[in-house]
Amino acid sequence: MGLLREEIEARLVALRRRVVAAAARAGRDPGEVRIVAVSKGHPAEAIRLAYEAGVRDFGENRVEEAEPKLDALLDLTEARWHMVGHVQSRKARRVAGRFDVVHSVDRLKLARRLDRFASEQGRRLPVLLECNVSGEATKFGFAAEERERWEEVLTQAREILSLPNLEVLGLMTMAPWVPDPEAARPYFRRLWELRDFLQERLSVSLPELSMGMSDDFEPAVEEGATMIRIGRALFGPRPGG
Repeated sequence: MGLLREEIEARLVALRRRVVAAAARAGRDPGEVRIVAVSKGHPAEAIRLAYEAGVRDFGENRVEEAEPKLDALLDLTEARWHMVGHVQSRKARRVAGRFDVVHSVDRLKLARRLDRFASEQGRRLPVLLECNVSGEATKFGFAAEERERWEEVLTQAREILSLPNLEVLGLMTMAPWVPDPEAARPYFRRLWELRDFLQERLSVSLPELSMGMSDDFEPAVEEGATMIRIGRALFGPRPGG
């Protein structure tokens, strides 16, 4: 495990340098950008090493994979757990009970269920609204690829904001995979513009933008990302491919 520890530490240093450089290009404070280490497919031991290297935010895609890891890492008292994958409605209770932030609220039904289960647990659950700004059929999220559809997003966002046990922090998106990271920039910019539209129309603050992954986080940072979801660039390839 010694070599793995060194690898994670070296990757984290390299990541932070790239975040600092991207933020500087945009005239931003790099302290505004949080690295969420996406540990899908990696064991609890790898998460522990990342924690020891200074990471505090960890993302998981599937609640059934996450639960045994969270149970094994209860001693990591400063860890914040992010659900970044699609949430099935029937698993909303488990998600509301185990995660500190849910990035992937992609429909009203899910928001209402998370609100209900957060209420049962006496908590206010921080969430982000997942928006599909590319129009790809394979992506989840509120349809927001065209400005003509932003009024529909506005209507749904207004209802979610009224739910008393959810705290809407901002928006999340997944850009299409493209060979050139620069080609993802328009999608990040569109999410930023959508966020500003919602803030103005709803008179609310939505400070968080979760966008950018291992292959495209630099243009995401330049376009305003406050959370970047990093898996391979920190943990390396997932075991087994």
